[in-house]
Amino acid sequence: MQPTPLTVLGSTNMDLVAYAAKAPSSGETVAGRAFRTVPGGKGANQAVAAARAGGDVTMIGAVGTDEFGPQLRGALEHSGVGTDFLRTAEGPSGTAHIVVDDNGGNSIVVVPGANGTVTALTPGDETLITGAYALLLQLELPLSAVTAGARAARRHGVRTILTPAPAAAMPAELLAATDLLVPNEHEAAALTGLHDPLLAARALLGHVPEVIVTLGAAGSAYVSRSAPDPVFVPAVPAEPVDTTAAGDTFVGALAVALGEGRPVPDAMAWASVAAALSVQRHGASTSMPHRREIDAR
Repeated sequence: MQPTPLTVLGSTNMDLVAYAAKAPSSGETVAGRAFRTVPGGKGANQAVAAARAGGDVTMIGAVGTDEFGPQLRGALEHSGVGTDFLRTAEGPSGTAHIVVDDNGGNSIVVVPGANGTVTALTPGDETLITGAYALLLQLELPLSAVTAGARAARRHGVRTILTPAPAAAMPAELLAATDLLVPNEHEAAALTGLHDPLLAARALLGHVPEVIVTLGAAGSAYVSRSAPDPVFVPAVPAEPVDTTAAGDTFVGALAVALGEGRPVPDAMAWASVAAALSVQRHGASTSMPHRREIDAR
């Protein structure tokens, strides 16, 4: 089977991760027990997840001229992600400042850095998108670039998979060019004002044709305009140590599985295995499983 060709237009960050019993409240200082720097960013995370799951992945984005830039580029290449379209912008790379608590939960502050310079596509970017099965998008780049990517994909019949994170108001033209929206339950609530994930998913069908809402330990649910009754896929049991990038792992593996022609429920189940494996390891991109591990589980 030929690898699924995928393009990711998204962020590349260095994650600065502190581990503590609990995240501090406003004005509070807590003692940490460990610190790591780990390559991340929602775009890079999805690219690495898809490449490790067997996809043929190329990344569009930017890193800075600081010491993190070559490290981020090298980490993508080490995982098999193509970086010919990863720009280098003068100034710092993007960073994410993360606190992971003893329950595996996390709190994150993202500083865009070089990601903020990606405001539009180049002609080469659009040419790359035309050869992909799908374009993976998130909201850690300027909305002008995300929208331009989605519109380019639509013009060329390329499937668009959008993760609306961090949750934000999106222009109608972006949603109109999105084929599959993959929010988690909190993002779905933020986008619709509805705290029932299924009601939120159905409301989102007014903007996009397909929605998968990820529900953490409860699994995931799929609805579409052609089949609005939800399809539930349970999560794979796991003892989490760090849930950072579990959603990105799910989306990357999902895109590979869909590109291989698997039915949506089967693709969701396979992606759920990948996500379960990732939460049992520390870090973002460093936690993501390879295809042989997903298949073996």
